Amino acid sequence: MTKPLSLLATLGILFTAPSAAHAWGGPVIADAPAPVLQGAPLDWGRRVCDAVMKRSPVLTDRWHYDVGLVLSGFEKVWRRTGDRRYLDYVKSNVDRLVGDGGIIKKGYEPEKYILDDVNMGKVLFALLAESKDAAEKERYRKVLQALRAQLATQPRTADGGFWHKQIYPHQMWADGVYMASPFLAQFAAVFGEPAALDDAVKQVLVAEKHLRDPKTGLLYHGWDESKKERWANPRTGLSSQFWGRGVGWYAMGVADVLAEMPKDHPKRAAVVAVLRRLATAIARVQDPATGTWWQVLDAAGRPGNYLEASASAMFVYALTKGVGNGWLDTKRFAPVAARGYAGTVNFFVAADAAGDVHVNKICKVAGLGGDPYRDGTYAYYIGTEVVPDDPKGVGAFILASAERGR
Repeated sequence: MTKPLSLLATLGILFTAPSAAHAWGGPVIADAPAPVLQGAPLDWGRRVCDAVMKRSPVLTDRWHYDVGLVLSGFEKVWRRTGDRRYLDYVKSNVDRLVGDGGIIKKGYEPEKYILDDVNMGKVLFALLAESKDAAEKERYRKVLQALRAQLATQPRTADGGFWHKQIYPHQMWADGVYMASPFLAQFAAVFGEPAALDDAVKQVLVAEKHLRDPKTGLLYHGWDESKKERWANPRTGLSSQFWGRGVGWYAMGVADVLAEMPKDHPKRAAVVAVLRRLATAIARVQDPATGTWWQVLDAAGRPGNYLEASASAMFVYALTKGVGNGWLDTKRFAPVAARGYAGTVNFFVAADAAGDVHVNKICKVAGLGGDPYRDGTYAYYIGTEVVPDDPKGVGAFILASAERGR
C-alpha cells in the first residue's frame, strides 16, 4: 500500500501551522512538490485531542452519539501513538456514565429505540479489552450487551432495515448505518456472534438499496417506507437533498464494517462494491478549488450553500481507510483523500492565541421531521446553525487525522 505521507509529498501538499487567518486562506495544493512535515496528520489529531482535554476535562454529563464520535477519535489516536492519556480520557468520561451493574446513568432510554444511542458504546470494546479489574470488565460487558439487546428488538422496515428512532416509524436515515453497524460488527468479533455481523452488513446493503440515487451515486438523507412524511417524495419515500454529513456518516460506517469482515464472508464483495460506488460519487462532488465538500453535496456554489468541515473529514476518513486496506484503487482515490485532508486543515482548522486548535464551519445539527418540523428542503439544510468545535466535526477530524497517520 502507498503510505499517505509519501503520497502527499508526490502531490506537493504542504501543511503549515494554522492561524486564524490561515484557516480561511487559499488552497494548500502547491504547483510543485513541497516538503511535508513527517507525521503531520497524526500531529494534527493529537493537537485537537489535547485542545479538547484542555477545554473540557469532563466532556459530557450524558450518553450521546456525538460524544461517542469524539471518544472514538481519542481511541484511535491512542492506538496510533500509544499515549495512554487519550485512553484514560475515554475511560474517565465513560466511567462517569456507567454505574454499578452496567447501567447507563443518564441519556439512554432503550425503550425509545434510538439508533444514535448505540454509537457511544463502541469505545467500550477497548475499555473491556484493556481493563484488568473483573468488576469493571463486567460493567462494560453489561453495557455492551444492553446495547446489543436494543438492536435485537429495534423496529425494522419490511426488508429488515432499522428504523432510525421509535418516534420516526418506517424511516431509515443514512446516519443510522454508522450509529449501529460498526457496533454490531465489533460485537460479533468480540462476543463470537456471527449473526451480529450479518445484521451489520444487512443495514449497509438495505440503506444503499433505498437511499442511493442512480444518477449521482449519492445517498439521500432519509427514506420513509410509509411515504407519509411531509419531507418524503410521495412516490419514492425519499427526502429531497444529499446532505454532506448524512452521506459522510454512511461512508464511515461502510468502511468500519468492512474492517471487521473476514475475507471469506459471503457478502464482503458486495460491501466493497458499495464503498467503491460511493467513493466514485464522493469524488465527483469534491470542490476542485479547496478539496473539501459542500453542505448540500450536489449544489456547489448555489446561493447559501457552504463548504462544511464534518462531511469533509468523514469523507477523508472513509476514502483513506478504503485506500489503505486495498478496497479502493490507490491511483484513483488516494489523491482525492489527500486533497480532502489538506483542504480540511487549510480551510477549517485554526489555532487561537494560546495555540489551542479549533475546527470551524461545522453544521451543528440536521434531521428530518420532528417538532419543530424539519422539511428536508435545500433551504432547511443551508439554514441550520454553523458553529466551531462541535463534537461531530471535531470527532470526524480526529478520526481522519489518525487514519491518515497510519
